[in-house]
Amino acid sequence: MDIDTLLNSIDSKELSIPFGRIVHISTTTIKATGITVAVGDIVKIESQHHIYTVLGMVASIESSGFTIVPFSFIDGFRIHDKVYLQKEGLSVNTGYGLLGRVINALGEPIDDKGKIRDLEESSAINKQSMSALERGIIDQRFSTGVKAIDSMLTAGKGQKVGIFAGSGVGKSTLMGMIVKGCEAQIKVVALIGERGREIPEFIHYNLDDNLENTIIVAATSDESSLMRKYGAFTAMAIAEFFRDKGHDVLLMMDSVTRFAMAQREIGLSTGEPPVSRGYPPSVFALLPQLMERAGNNAKGSITAFFTVLVDGDDMNDPIADQSRSILDGHIVLTRDLTEQGFYPPINILKSASRVMDKVVDNEHYNYFLKLKRVLSLIKENEVLVRVGAYKPGMDKELDDALAKKDKIRSFLTQSMKEQYNFNEIVAKFKEVFQ
Repeated sequence: MDIDTLLNSIDSKELSIPFGRIVHISTTTIKATGITVAVGDIVKIESQHHIYTVLGMVASIESSGFTIVPFSFIDGFRIHDKVYLQKEGLSVNTGYGLLGRVINALGEPIDDKGKIRDLEESSAINKQSMSALERGIIDQRFSTGVKAIDSMLTAGKGQKVGIFAGSGVGKSTLMGMIVKGCEAQIKVVALIGERGREIPEFIHYNLDDNLENTIIVAATSDESSLMRKYGAFTAMAIAEFFRDKGHDVLLMMDSVTRFAMAQREIGLSTGEPPVSRGYPPSVFALLPQLMERAGNNAKGSITAFFTVLVDGDDMNDPIADQSRSILDGHIVLTRDLTEQGFYPPINILKSASRVMDKVVDNEHYNYFLKLKRVLSLIKENEVLVRVGAYKPGMDKELDDALAKKDKIRSFLTQSMKEQYNFNEIVAKFKEVFQ
């Protein structure tokens, strides 16, 4: 072979890796030009002296270039630094080796237990949810081990439930009770936007250092908005992998509000207008894209509990209101019950499960209606009773309700250490009316 033939056989495209250049840097984004990319592509940003290298995601594209949101801090980068296309779309390696591990939003271990092994496939983090007709009917009970939920707000396999609470009301404690006491085979916990110290504390105090069959995806408040956003999608992709393997999966995410705040930072930095309390339109489009991916299919189920941090205990906060409209039920934790030492502080009258009547028998449902009526009577007449304006004997139904008050309180309260199976809870539920 002569030299001309040899040179012609070499593909010039393989001699160098195409790259772009940074043309603008702001506090949270980088603008670059010079390579062809798509929204959602992962790029590597490299400083001129190869001192700094970070990954970023393409968030928007214009004729003059594209905007990158980095996964970490961008201090030290300069104009004309290089940008390389790393891969098309974001994915996470999934498999049974993830069980018992704590990982970040990119699927990398952060628990000092070494490399994760036994990973089977790479799953796209961004994907469409199942079509409506592929979803299974929710007709099987999902037991959480929490008396107030299993008796009055019974969940079903594949249900999406919101836990709405103000700060410091007790949602982390309730989360731990559900993760420890539920009947799910696999448990995926996404801690999004939490303080760094809360991660080991949640594992130690709420889970008793037991991560058997549990995976924790952590994106703390000091990480970039992109890590906080995609931590939630990574957890969902992992849950989908195990569901498609035939497992019943619990997905617990804390919190939707901080996930929405991360998208707000990204949206505003890329030029989106704020439309509701500072939230851009992309936030309200993103919530159903995440939440609707939970549910049943022919192989398994994802039962999801999403916590929502309500701003100033305002249930009409835009994130709380939007989440409530997407979810299949809501559990409301109230500060006044916490102040009374009532744990878990679930306000039964303000909470609801939209599938309860389909997953419990008629006897259980009738007991639910009775107890709800009793709680409503006590609530309506609470002030009259406290000021002495009500005298026993004036209303027999109210007298019966007040006589059961202490028994109801004992039934609906539960310490972190107490665990019950569903049959035990139903038996105790019936004892309230005996």
